Amino acid sequence: MVAPATLSLRPCAPPALPRTALARSRAWFAPATRASPTASVPARTFSGLRRAVAVDSDQQGSPEPPEQEKKPKTYYFLVANAKFMLDEEEHFQEQLAEKLRNYAERDKERDFWLVVEPKFLDKFPNITKRLKRPAAALVSTDGHWITFMKLRLDRVLQDHFDAESVEEALASNPVDLNFEKPEKWTAPYPKYEFGWWEPFLPPKSSNGAA
Repeated sequence: MVAPATLSLRPCAPPALPRTALARSRAWFAPATRASPTASVPARTFSGLRRAVAVDSDQQGSPEPPEQEKKPKTYYFLVANAKFMLDEEEHFQEQLAEKLRNYAERDKERDFWLVVEPKFLDKFPNITKRLKRPAAALVSTDGHWITFMKLRLDRVLQDHFDAESVEEALASNPVDLNFEKPEKWTAPYPKYEFGWWEPFLPPKSSNGAA
């Protein structure tokens, strides 16, 4: 009697890939190789760089554009008759001297001046008709400080104007000042010396008739 045949099940191996498919799969998983930097840059890039360098070198030798014209600057002022400003006001000299000392310590450029009989008053007929002459003005490019000084001095007139240069702003007409000495001086401190204002005048090139 013939024994029955037994069937054993084993995992079947996958069918072998064709050589062409195997080659494609190896190419898929192979690490990518970097191309040489010089080989990937087109030749026309270097020619463009050479042209840019040539343009820059030409521009370096070109003249600079002309400077823009300077805009007029605003000047602020307080004005009153010279006797009040320079002879009667008790604390004016001390305030100007302290400000000048502060500027010197801070190495700050001066931006305020005293001008006797300033020419710019011709532009303000409404002010000049209220003034006794000769007149004296405190002029500055600092409008906030001029407003502060207006509150301190009180009996002065305030306004502003534009000028092309500091020489134009501070130009003055020549005048001789002569203040009579008071018969009786009652203040506890000595009266200011005549001419105390001279350190606060503009340069002579600005404070003359020319």
